[in-house]
Amino acid sequence: MAFGAVILIGTALLMLPIARSGPGGAPLITALFTATSATCVTGLIVVDTPLYWSGFGQAVILSLIQVGGLGIMALASLVGLLVFRRMGLRTRLTAAQETKSQGIGDVRRVLVGVLKVSLLTELIVAILLTARFMLGYGEPPARAVYLGVFHAVSAFDNAGFALFSDNLIGFATDPWICLPIAAAIILGGLGFPVLLELRRWFITPRKWSIHTRLTLATYFALLLVAVVFVTANEWNNPATLGALDEPGRLMAGFFQGVVPRTAGFNSVDYGQMKDGTLLATTVLMFIGGGSAGTAGGIKVTTFIILFFVILAEVRGGKDVNIGDRRIGSRVQRQALTVALLSVGLVMSTTLLLLEITSLPLRDVLFETASAFGTVGLSTGITADLPAVGQVILVGLMFVGRLGPITLVSALALREKQLGYTLPEGRPLIG
Repeated sequence: MAFGAVILIGTALLMLPIARSGPGGAPLITALFTATSATCVTGLIVVDTPLYWSGFGQAVILSLIQVGGLGIMALASLVGLLVFRRMGLRTRLTAAQETKSQGIGDVRRVLVGVLKVSLLTELIVAILLTARFMLGYGEPPARAVYLGVFHAVSAFDNAGFALFSDNLIGFATDPWICLPIAAAIILGGLGFPVLLELRRWFITPRKWSIHTRLTLATYFALLLVAVVFVTANEWNNPATLGALDEPGRLMAGFFQGVVPRTAGFNSVDYGQMKDGTLLATTVLMFIGGGSAGTAGGIKVTTFIILFFVILAEVRGGKDVNIGDRRIGSRVQRQALTVALLSVGLVMSTTLLLLEITSLPLRDVLFETASAFGTVGLSTGITADLPAVGQVILVGLMFVGRLGPITLVSALALREKQLGYTLPEGRPLIG
């Protein structure tokens, strides 16, 4: 309800004539799609952001990105904490759920830590980008600051909105633009629990929780695979990396390996990429980043836990063990539920869009995975979708940001506990 309310407020603001650079206000579908994409930190667009929206409209988009990235319930709880200096039990419970706190007793510390980490990271990246836009591209100071702040917030919140019509293609070979943005994407995508734990125990890895160890190991393993595969596969493609010199290819290949972590920026044209690269990127977008952060997808911990479940079953093990810890059956069921619900959502949405459009499968599947994973990468078909197709993507972005298991739990009328246990059944599998 909170996410829905913020999206509706953002839609109403974007429909105002002052939010559009041209005459009149934005149509309902355009405003709704943009507000949802910003609040859900996705980055898919149906209009050219720097040309279509006025300064007021861009400020609304930036505000929605920041609110959606921090988490609406976490942000509301933080405001209440700062204003009233106290938090009720219900507020602690909702904030603990969204920030994945270990208990309601540490919610205050976690919320303050989330705010500090977010603002500090965005400030550092904004300063670096502002200096580059001013000194390297001759932007006036006010314009440079505006560009720096907007792209820093969009990067840390993994939103992917840019104030250039070609996104970041014009900066594909510029490390002073791409590297700070990539760093912000990585930090935001790791998740707040990991960042807060690293801030406290960075030099003592033995004190890291299993969640932090799994997130870091899986996140950077997938990042390495993505960078190597995208760079190698697109190295000689004249429409993407092949048009750049060797240092530029390495820079662009690294950047395009980072953004499937659900950021949505692009420094090359995804519509010109090879089918293999698009499929690999689709898988990476579906997996996403870390839990309780600004990234989307099913999350890297879900992916790696399912991998170890399969490994344990293949080995004939009774328990699922990762390192020196045993993974409980409830966590296994949650991971399986999230993965299967997500596969079903992406596949059913892909089928719907294929039925109402004549677009190719590769583009539609890429688009739906990007919307569900709140990534924002596109082959360029978003604006070509009919109104009903864009509304379908609005729903998919909403579910992708909340998480399918959260939505299903919220819609459940009640939890029913059986007072008995049924006899065990053993159907044949495989």
